[in-house]
Amino acid sequence: MSNTGGTEPHTLAEGLKALRKSAGWIIALGIIAMLGGVIALGSVVFATASAVVIVGLMMLMAAATELVAAFNAKDWSHRLLWLLLGLLYAAAGLICLQNPFEAATFLTLLLGVSLIVGGLIRVFLATRMGAGTPWGWVALSGVLSFLLGLMIVAKWPASSFYVLGILLGVDLIFVGSTWLTVGLALRKGTKT
Repeated sequence: MSNTGGTEPHTLAEGLKALRKSAGWIIALGIIAMLGGVIALGSVVFATASAVVIVGLMMLMAAATELVAAFNAKDWSHRLLWLLLGLLYAAAGLICLQNPFEAATFLTLLLGVSLIVGGLIRVFLATRMGAGTPWGWVALSGVLSFLLGLMIVAKWPASSFYVLGILLGVDLIFVGSTWLTVGLALRKGTKT
């Protein structure tokens, strides 16, 4: 174990006490995230482009990591595979940054197909679950995923301009409300 100077909390109560000092910042983070979500929902095309740019930046960071791994590989066969992965990530990242709406078209189709396939797999798995298991919830989740994927693919490629932005906006609202709730609970001093 590492020694951090003995300032870390040792109990849950001490950890909550330390977090309570940051309750205002946590509340502010929640409000900012929720406002970002509302703004994203107000301009879903811009939010879609922003989401794709973020994905592109993440791909470039992954490319850098893969390239570092390539030069740290012990033999040429592994080095070549890591190098190929790094170059693929870099190319995908650059495409996302240079052509965000073309990349959004591909990402939206991939999302729709993934939801369809994932939904079908969940429904199949639900039919294999025994009594006393939450098979109904798994089946419902599968049907909803399937239908959402079907709606995305049915409206593709037009859905490419708004689906990712809507998902980003909704996600920011949920994340923000979670942070806001945590911050308010900490400020109130609620025991968990």
